[in-house]
Amino acid sequence: MHLSKNKTFSKNNSAKLHFNSGTPLSPWQESLNTVIFGAETRMGKLFDIYLIICIFISVLVVMLSSVEAFYQEFTTLFFYMEWSFTLLFTVEYIIRLIVVRQTKLYMRSFFGIIDLLSILPSYISLFLPGIKYLLIIRILRLLRIFRIFKLAEYIEEAEVLMTALKNSAHKILVFLYVVLTLAIIFGSLLYVVEGGSQGFTSIPKSVYWAIVTLTTVGYGDIVPQTPLGQIIAACIMIMGYGILAVPTGIYSVELIKHYQSENLVNNACANCGQIGHDYDADFCKYCGSSLMPSLDSETETE
Repeated sequence: MHLSKNKTFSKNNSAKLHFNSGTPLSPWQESLNTVIFGAETRMGKLFDIYLIICIFISVLVVMLSSVEAFYQEFTTLFFYMEWSFTLLFTVEYIIRLIVVRQTKLYMRSFFGIIDLLSILPSYISLFLPGIKYLLIIRILRLLRIFRIFKLAEYIEEAEVLMTALKNSAHKILVFLYVVLTLAIIFGSLLYVVEGGSQGFTSIPKSVYWAIVTLTTVGYGDIVPQTPLGQIIAACIMIMGYGILAVPTGIYSVELIKHYQSENLVNNACANCGQIGHDYDADFCKYCGSSLMPSLDSETETE
């Protein structure tokens, strides 16, 4: 009984936070807001599924229109389909602006920016035709599938990965600077050793070779021919294997730090034993039980 009450309390609080914040809406705006921004209702889920189908088809159209054979045969069809989807997404974006409670917050949000960028290339292509292929960015709108099918835990994991990447950004930038410095030094050295032959016609071209070699890609379009050049190339190749492990190690350390700090900050729920709660959470996000010992003891007493 206590568990069900806590669940209801948590759901009601989250619903109030979602529906009561921001600018008050008229009844018709309220209805559209529930359908467009809420995937909990049947109509909201159907709307999102229909939207995802349209996004998928529009991305497919953009991809197929880049194939010369298809474009020559279905030019007219691609044109009408592309603009039909653009107008549809434009109307949808405008409606979102009308029915959302906090317009500026939505416009600055990740999905708000993606929604806008998914329609802008079509209008810019009226002046710069080639830019229409940037409509492929619409595929990012498919991220809404996580919300529709209750896959929010994957979004939380993605946030963990992004946080670790952000925390390790400075170290990785320093590492990239060192790699670029090495590429310039080795590239210049090979330019001197090879004497402008076998493709080493300039320092920038030689630096390109050094980067390809350091990253162990090895296109083979430029190959040193002198014994000294081959020795230097071999050293760079061996060094490349060690260099590739550095950013992975830096990133892994940040992930470990995150999970360690999370385990230290968040206490396990006394009811279900789950950890990973926010540091200021009062209730368990898995079972709804109180995370505060005093409240739990009072409940048990009652």
